[in-house]
Amino acid sequence: MSTNTYSLLQNIDDPQAMRSLSRAQLKTLAAELRAYVIDSVSMTGGHLSSNLGTVELTVALHTVFNTPYDRIVWDVGHQTYPHKILTGRRERMSSLRQLGGLSGFPQRVESEYDTFGTAHSSTSISAALGMALAAKQKGEDRRAIAVIGDGAMTAGMAFEALNNGGVHDANLLVILNDNDMSISPPVGALNRYLAQLMSGQFYAKARDVGKSVLKQVPPLLELAKRLEQQAKGMVVPATMFEQFGFNYIGPIDGHDLDSLIPTLENIKGLKGPQFLHVVTKKGQGYKLAEADPIAYHGPGKFDPAVGLVKPATPPKQTFTQVFGNWLCDMAAKDQRLVGITPAMREGSGMVEFHKRFPGRYYDVGIAEQHAVTFAGGMACEGVKPVVAIYSTFLQRAYDQLIHDVALQNLPVVFALDRAGLVGADGATHAGAYDIAFVRCIPNMSMACPADERETRQLLSTAYEQNHPVCVRYPRGAGVGVAPLEGLEGLPFGKGEIRRESASKKVAILAFGSLLYPALTAGEALDATVVNMRWAKPLDEELLLQIAADHELIVTLEEGCIMGGAGSAVLESLAAQGLKNPVLQLGLPDQFIEHGDPAKLLALQGLDAAGIEASIRKRLAQNAA
Repeated sequence: MSTNTYSLLQNIDDPQAMRSLSRAQLKTLAAELRAYVIDSVSMTGGHLSSNLGTVELTVALHTVFNTPYDRIVWDVGHQTYPHKILTGRRERMSSLRQLGGLSGFPQRVESEYDTFGTAHSSTSISAALGMALAAKQKGEDRRAIAVIGDGAMTAGMAFEALNNGGVHDANLLVILNDNDMSISPPVGALNRYLAQLMSGQFYAKARDVGKSVLKQVPPLLELAKRLEQQAKGMVVPATMFEQFGFNYIGPIDGHDLDSLIPTLENIKGLKGPQFLHVVTKKGQGYKLAEADPIAYHGPGKFDPAVGLVKPATPPKQTFTQVFGNWLCDMAAKDQRLVGITPAMREGSGMVEFHKRFPGRYYDVGIAEQHAVTFAGGMACEGVKPVVAIYSTFLQRAYDQLIHDVALQNLPVVFALDRAGLVGADGATHAGAYDIAFVRCIPNMSMACPADERETRQLLSTAYEQNHPVCVRYPRGAGVGVAPLEGLEGLPFGKGEIRRESASKKVAILAFGSLLYPALTAGEALDATVVNMRWAKPLDEELLLQIAADHELIVTLEEGCIMGGAGSAVLESLAAQGLKNPVLQLGLPDQFIEHGDPAKLLALQGLDAAGIEASIRKRLAQNAA
């Protein structure tokens, strides 16, 4: 830690200790908490801007509500570092996102205060509504609170939950954390006063009594409703949430404890679904993050006094950058190309494409289902959509992938970033299942490039097809094989032999970037090594050639073994009546925790040493 002192924070091991503090002390605590977050993230890396924006809100929630009896569900959950620090995990922050350490997201197994595991967006309202109605069913007087950002509110699931929540008399509080000023006008003293007034018992009772009295005179009741809506409309952005059945309160300053605490205390006494709109600022309190919240969204280690510094030597080109360059080059060649992303412009490498081809760039918000069907609609009209999406987020649009794209055999290219293990983000973000869930869909194809050069080439091959194709590639950089400048593809559905064995004992069939540790293991074992390139269609001609003169076939993939590329090999061999022994290496039937990617692969036996050891063990078993 830095030289910052934490005279109050060092004594807070659970929220109960905060509830006896004065308002002035809580403000000091918030300042210490913000400094502690900056110090912690500077040493471990992790999410920063979003966490700095929720410091006061976190303090207020844990002060006012009886957590963990009252449930807080944090949408996405990458803004929960202050929450973790205040709920008994302060001293473990040095282990954040490291193997065996704290997760960067809420996890039920980590703390009773983490009431629901999150990491994908827009799930909080549904989960909190479920908790609120379960409490009602059990006769428990508890509050369920969903904290959701304005970005996550773009997803249909959030509105599905609002639509359902408004018809139930549940003690549900939805807090909209508006940190982009995309909804609200500037917040002032009048707004703060009226927010506290509208959340107070007097206002609530007066409204209810008025409605019951005026119910006998329908025209007057309708007039009163309109006047109330118009009064609110003068100081709030919209009354849309009221139409869902929620009592809308706000907007209020999410960094002002003098506004947050009284308003939450008032809301705590209200029954039924409530909606509180707070305005916060990403990076609040750290000028560098305030100025560039995107750069400080998920930084690595840094010096807080200096900020982020560009490395002296340029890092190797990442797979994401390879995709971004290919997208721009192909767009320049083909006017039909459009790029689609569900709110992941930076993460998917589309910044330059957006800059150069703004009229052909579509960010649909955090709405993966819509992104896929939207692409299908464009493909129907002769446009060539390329959907840039993380593997783990494509899971959220599986019905659309089958029903709206594959069933109609529409030529959509899916660029699946973050395939395989992703390291510090852990199981929620790992792209472990795409091979298995894509290859079982008719009309779909799946390419697995081994390096940066093949990624560019196979993207071109995918683009040339008249049916949907996925191209999966991992996070970060590969081995450093420079992509070719052109847009030439590789043969569709064909692999290649990269190393031939003299003994013909073992053949390793590698799918994707694990080709390179396979080559190292192949040298030690004198094994044939095959770069399969395609999980679907499988190069069956090459497979039969390998099966004819090798004693043991080993399949290797950075994806789940069950239903994956190795399963495809077994199915193909069985269909041909062949009974070659097959050893499948890949990710086991369990969720892999967060940690350094190289360490995680080694723990699963997917580094060169692990691959060699697994093959030697099988050879020994076969010889026994």
